[in-house]
Amino acid sequence: MKGYIPYRSGGQRVSFLVHGKTVLLLFVLLAVCAIAAVVSAGLGEMYISPPNVLRAVFGAGVDEHVMVLQQLRLPRIAIAMLVGAALAGSGALLQGIMRNPLASPDIIGVTGGASVTAVLFLTYLSGTVSIRLLPFFAMIGGAAAAVLLYALAWKKGISPVRLVLIGIGLSSLTSAATTMMIIFNPRNDAGLAYMWLTGSIYATNWENVLTIVPWTLVVLPIAFLFSRHVNIGQLGDETAVSAGSAVERNRLLLLLMSVALAAAAVSVAGGIGFIGLLAPHMARRLVGSEFARLLPVSALLGGIVMLIADLAGRTFFLPLDVPVGVFTAAVGAPFFIYLLYAKRNSA
Repeated sequence: MKGYIPYRSGGQRVSFLVHGKTVLLLFVLLAVCAIAAVVSAGLGEMYISPPNVLRAVFGAGVDEHVMVLQQLRLPRIAIAMLVGAALAGSGALLQGIMRNPLASPDIIGVTGGASVTAVLFLTYLSGTVSIRLLPFFAMIGGAAAAVLLYALAWKKGISPVRLVLIGIGLSSLTSAATTMMIIFNPRNDAGLAYMWLTGSIYATNWENVLTIVPWTLVVLPIAFLFSRHVNIGQLGDETAVSAGSAVERNRLLLLLMSVALAAAAVSVAGGIGFIGLLAPHMARRLVGSEFARLLPVSALLGGIVMLIADLAGRTFFLPLDVPVGVFTAAVGAPFFIYLLYAKRNSA
């Protein structure tokens, strides 16, 4: 196949094709991600030059630089990349499952469902049970929203238009529910809750990183192993069944993976919007719609976009720290309008 490089193990037991352009692009994106991380680590109220950043990362250099980087900036950079990758992976999965380019966890209500249970946890259970349980609570809400969406949108199959419309309505419903919980919050910390719902990674620490790392680094590779099922599903249910794919089982598993990624991201960063929509479309323009290429490129692009958005929030309005969700919405909302416009013209 043109553009693919065959690989075989020494014992000839394992063989697969590697897409040369995608591998090169992944290395480029990894380099961009590393450069963006070094730049982000150095910028802020205290400027640290790139050489000093690299020294401080390994515990050398000025003590003040080491403290600022290792305790404040590096956890935030790690969270930004992990959350961006998780949301982008979730969006890519949803678009593949639903066969709808407008599907993303925030637009169709999955993020909203996760936010409801996450706010419920923060309002009534925080301090009484371990914060490590927050992703599980967020996952319950995201899964409930996904199941409800799928059930309401099903009518002899899934209609893309019906899916998006019901998803927008479900997203509005979950937003109203979170607002009501904030209004009746007995702790009167509405400002903090609103900032969390907008999407913020302010004051994150290494414990937050440990909360999301297992979900992102485990679920994304598992989703990658299901690439051929997503590709076959793009041809329609009848074709997938005739090819031997267990359509409903695979769809359920992929949906659970998407919910797990979105819920984990919401649990540590709040309701950040549009990354799950933006990154897969950017990746699709670069490597096409084949899922084994689309997923890793989407994840890296999501991490880069999230990292740049957080850098803008930290530095553009010093000494203020603007929530990262403001910047992702500022970029994502016009992009969403463009997608709707382009879809209408192509119809």
